[in-house]
Amino acid sequence: MIDIDFVQPKPSRVETIPGQPSVTIPGEPAPPLEPEERKPLERLVDLIRSKNPYQLDRTGALQLPGYAPIALAGLDEMQATRRLAAEPSLLKLQVKLTRLPLTKVGSASLKPFGYDLFKQSANSFQPITDAPVPTDYVVGPGDQLSVQLYGSQNRTLRLVVSRDGRINFPEIGPINVVGQTFNRVASNIEARVARQMIGVRASVSMGDARGIRVFVLGEASKPGSYSVSGLGTVTTALFAAGGVRAIGSLRDIQLKRQGAVVRRLDLYDLLMRGDTSNDAKLLPGDVVFVPPVGATVTIDGEVRRPAIYELKGDTDVAEILQLAGGLTADADNSRIALVRIDEKRRRIVVNVPLVSAEGRKTNLRYGDSLRVLRLRPTLDSGISVEGHVFRPGAVAWREGLRISDVLPSVEELKPNADLGYILIRRELPPDRRIAIVSADLSAALRAPGSRADVVMSPHDRVIVFDAESSRRAVIDPLLEELKRQARLDQPSELVRIDGQVKAPGEYPLEAGMRVSDLLRAGGSLQDSAYGAKAELTRYKVVGDVRQTELLGIDLAAVRRGDANADVALQPFDFLTIQETPEWRELEQVTLKGEVRFPGTYPIRRGETLRSVLDRAGGLTPLAFAAGSVFTRKELREREKEQLERLSDRLQTDLATSALQASQAKDNQAGQALTIGQSLLAQIKTTKPVGRLVIDLDRALALHPGSSADVALRNGDELAVPKIRQEVTVLGEVQNSTSHLFTSRLSRDDYISLSGGTTRKADRKHIYVVRADGSVVGNVNSGWFRRSAQVTIKPGDTIVVPLDTERLPTLPLWQAVTQIMYNIAIAASAVKNL
Repeated sequence: MIDIDFVQPKPSRVETIPGQPSVTIPGEPAPPLEPEERKPLERLVDLIRSKNPYQLDRTGALQLPGYAPIALAGLDEMQATRRLAAEPSLLKLQVKLTRLPLTKVGSASLKPFGYDLFKQSANSFQPITDAPVPTDYVVGPGDQLSVQLYGSQNRTLRLVVSRDGRINFPEIGPINVVGQTFNRVASNIEARVARQMIGVRASVSMGDARGIRVFVLGEASKPGSYSVSGLGTVTTALFAAGGVRAIGSLRDIQLKRQGAVVRRLDLYDLLMRGDTSNDAKLLPGDVVFVPPVGATVTIDGEVRRPAIYELKGDTDVAEILQLAGGLTADADNSRIALVRIDEKRRRIVVNVPLVSAEGRKTNLRYGDSLRVLRLRPTLDSGISVEGHVFRPGAVAWREGLRISDVLPSVEELKPNADLGYILIRRELPPDRRIAIVSADLSAALRAPGSRADVVMSPHDRVIVFDAESSRRAVIDPLLEELKRQARLDQPSELVRIDGQVKAPGEYPLEAGMRVSDLLRAGGSLQDSAYGAKAELTRYKVVGDVRQTELLGIDLAAVRRGDANADVALQPFDFLTIQETPEWRELEQVTLKGEVRFPGTYPIRRGETLRSVLDRAGGLTPLAFAAGSVFTRKELREREKEQLERLSDRLQTDLATSALQASQAKDNQAGQALTIGQSLLAQIKTTKPVGRLVIDLDRALALHPGSSADVALRNGDELAVPKIRQEVTVLGEVQNSTSHLFTSRLSRDDYISLSGGTTRKADRKHIYVVRADGSVVGNVNSGWFRRSAQVTIKPGDTIVVPLDTERLPTLPLWQAVTQIMYNIAIAASAVKNL
């Protein structure tokens, strides 16, 4: 067996040897293909691949589709690949040929029966010397007799029969024993001892039997002359000769003595029935002759012992089945496929019915091949149950069987099974056309025998779904079956439901299916579904154009059971279940800190922060409204995206700066690179807060819904801290710390209390972050002009940024540091709360 494929040309490769220049080794590029050549070659490749794997014929040639036989016998894998690639039409392709292990299947894999008996080699054969001596054994020269004397004398004598056929017995003399059976010899010796030796008795047994020379000839594995035990039989000689060759007969092994056939041995009797009656004892000079095998037949399929059997005389089908061990339980005894060659040398097939006596007595011919067919694996009269059930399997079918009989209780179903939509796949006679039927098991169990209790048919396949899992793995293959059997006059029986249902998607269109059935297939309505009406989209072909029609469905009437509102469905109908207007999942906000009743509050659509605070009892006397931290999920996601973009840009700038620093060998550039890498590490570990700057004091002072009031969204959080009395100084100062608020101190005073600025500080861009999160820029053009300084309030944070102008290679740093400072301040406010 060989596999043929086509691979891409090998690319060129570069090999480098230390101390020597690199060497480019060209690959094996295929000749360029012209556009008009590409498609025929692609079709040829697909055709050859489709026939894989290939097997050489009896002449050793490869038969490719559209090619003359290509001789490959005697070639190894590489040589065969080159020979195949030399074909003119394959010159522009690179062929890959792989030799596969030959695995025979079917009748080709059968072996002749019985030859495995002689698997052990002749060298390992050891003749049996301790076997019981038969009563008709003829004593001859070389045999050893064991004589035990007892009475007045107690001793054992071992006497060997001499060439003249006598034994020399002490105190008695020579005794002639040749040509006599062992029983007669033993009786004569025991009688003479009793007569001639007073007070002595004798017991005679056989010692070592003599070796005899026999011939094993004919179709033996190793024909020749063999020395075997005098107790040996025909099978002993066969084992000594290594058994029978595959072309030798097992059913007519002949034992010849002085030119005449004295016994015929059928090894099938020994192998199948343990009958050794014809396994005759050998005499010196005997010939065991193995003739060529006789007529053979092959039997395969549903028999216990498929093999190639040798016929003996006239053999009918019943006898060959008996040789094969009989039929298996899955055998179809209604017929056997008999392949034979008729009188006109044609290979024909004859159906042999085993149920009739005439069929069983059909005589077999040489070369016949029988195959016992297997019964169909499908249920001929049964129903299969599968899916979300405790006991999947087959259920017996009977006339009038209903779904409530197949699933008599919900106890048969696993938890969370969908009772409303039980799917039944049905095959309709006579062409096995697929039809889909569904059942509402809950309705069927409430009213057995009603219309909801579906009547079952043979071969039905019942599928129970898990309400919490997707149905597509089961339904999609059924939909593909329906699509394959669709025709122009019978379109695909598919409908679809989408929108606010638990299991949207395409479903099979059942006979008489209505909107209510499609709702049941979709797993019923979700809580958010608009139950008053729905929209049905219908597609119709009018003339040569497919038109769309929109139908309004009174969903409330359908749910009440109004038959007039429950519209019958047609192929490709699309039902859309809309969402209830202004339906939203439960939205809630969280109030923390100095709120009279902190906690999580559900909100209505459009509700404001002032309204929720009023519901929470307002703020406590210790609340510091100006330092409130208001966070929102959407802002947190936006900050996360901004940090990721800044990280990517900063990483790119750092790579450029590293390249410039390596070329210029500038210490300042190296210092900038170190600082930038530190900033990059910090920005990657910074977690976004999502703070929204609000003026809570103003929102509480004005009327609800004012411009200062905040419209809330799901997930919003408000943290109100206690009254603060500190001012914090961060950034490029000698000691970043917090100071007790004093109204007479200015911004520069607080910086001075922190040790003043460092050499890397940007004094022109100092800014103040208010407690509410707003930022006040530097309005002072000089460092010591106190008159223009920003007024400092409790809870403020003074930020002295890094002077990025000293590091011109990374202009992005100023924005990065400012963002990081602001996020750090907001995170600190939430943490300190």
